Amino acid sequence: MDPNAHKKGLVNRLGRKELQARLDAETFQRKTISFYRYVIIDQPQEMRDMLFDRWSQFNCLGRIYIAREGINAQMNVPEHLYDAFLEDLNSITYFSGIPIKEAVEDNGKSFLKLTVKVRGKIVADGLADDFFDVTNVGKHLTADQWNALLDVEDSIVVDMRNHYESEIGHFEKAICPEAETFREELPEVLEMLKGKEDKPIMLYCTGGIRCEKASAWLRHHGFENVNQLLGGIIDYHRQVSDKGLVNRFRGKNFVFDDRLGERISDDIISSCHQCGAPCDTHVNCANVDCNLLFIQCENCGHKFEKTCSTTCQTVIHMSEEERNQHRKSEAKKAFQRFRRRMQETPNCVD
Repeated sequence: MDPNAHKKGLVNRLGRKELQARLDAETFQRKTISFYRYVIIDQPQEMRDMLFDRWSQFNCLGRIYIAREGINAQMNVPEHLYDAFLEDLNSITYFSGIPIKEAVEDNGKSFLKLTVKVRGKIVADGLADDFFDVTNVGKHLTADQWNALLDVEDSIVVDMRNHYESEIGHFEKAICPEAETFREELPEVLEMLKGKEDKPIMLYCTGGIRCEKASAWLRHHGFENVNQLLGGIIDYHRQVSDKGLVNRFRGKNFVFDDRLGERISDDIISSCHQCGAPCDTHVNCANVDCNLLFIQCENCGHKFEKTCSTTCQTVIHMSEEERNQHRKSEAKKAFQRFRRRMQETPNCVD
């Protein structure tokens, strides 16, 4: 980030409590949207600063990544400024006509602040893009085309999201890798599909951005019939609703904002991580030093005070001094575990 961004007023300076209070006091509604585009941006930092300035004037909130390869945005916009925002967005040559996806379930509280960051990539994938043609992507399928291909016997459906996303919702007959990140998932999927290069491959993700890169990667490795869901799960739901199609998605769609999920069907396909009851509500552990993302039912939320364990439940009742001592103790234990691993593998080198 530009070291002078603070001086220019191009960053947020308020704390979480102030931001929450300001959001709660608003008397208007917000619209949650997402969009992305792979396009070469020659000056990402200048673009970042310009967008932060312009979108601050529209009172936008959200998380936006800018890279030389394009933009990836999840944000909300005041409804009474939405049309003006879209007009302004389309006036920027790089983003003219960019497809916008509106949230399925929207309480207007998806983000607390506006964050615009320059990144090496708009999605961390670990790939050397100069090694293959990133524009040689798969065929984009509409919702009705997607449903039809689902019924083809030898079609293979692959969820290109992280395991905690697919745990609460996925398409029928989908392969759901256990990967923690997109970077880990790409080689895992390639290995899973080895020997199936001639089969119809169907890729899907939240809004389509991960499938753009994944489909090009598979085509580079010899897969002939690669297909991807146009607009991802978000736009699939819109198309299904608008056209009266059969919904083949089961459960919730995980989203990376304060909502943590939006319901696509009434099915609950996952369980509370603490008691095993049917549940698909993600929460972050109330112990901020832990902050683990996990599934917790309402009963366990009361029982454990929104923490992931009795240990973290104990921590949230500690004084600040006790918590500092606890942090030091945990850091010491982690270092001791590291020392033991190094002793067990003496030939390990950096």
